[in-house]
Amino acid sequence: QVQLVESGGGLVQAGGSLRLSCAASGRTLNTYTMGWFRQAPGKEREFVAAISWSATVTADSVKGRFTISRDNAKNTVYLEMNSLKPEDTAVYYCAAGPTTIPRAYWGQGTQVTVSS
Repeated sequence: QVQLVESGGGLVQAGGSLRLSCAASGRTLNTYTMGWFRQAPGKEREFVAAISWSATVTADSVKGRFTISRDNAKNTVYLEMNSLKPEDTAVYYCAAGPTTIPRAYWGQGTQVTVSS
């Protein structure tokens, strides 16, 4: 079993930055892809970014502004978010799994609110 705990969310003004962290426990995740999704009020959950041991995938909506990275020694994945926009407001979820877009395990989510 894998447990994922997100942190780093909060309220930020448009144009600002935030760094989300997701700490994993329960097993070593070096061979798993880890990623981030987000869900805004009234909308479906959408993919943001994912990172495997060899590659990253980033959604077009955040490309150039968001960067995903991981520290395997700490079993932690990060999402650096820059140039934030009000439309980035959402609950951000960490995910892990064996597929390119991970969906096997989920965290509880962390709220990101971007004010205009």
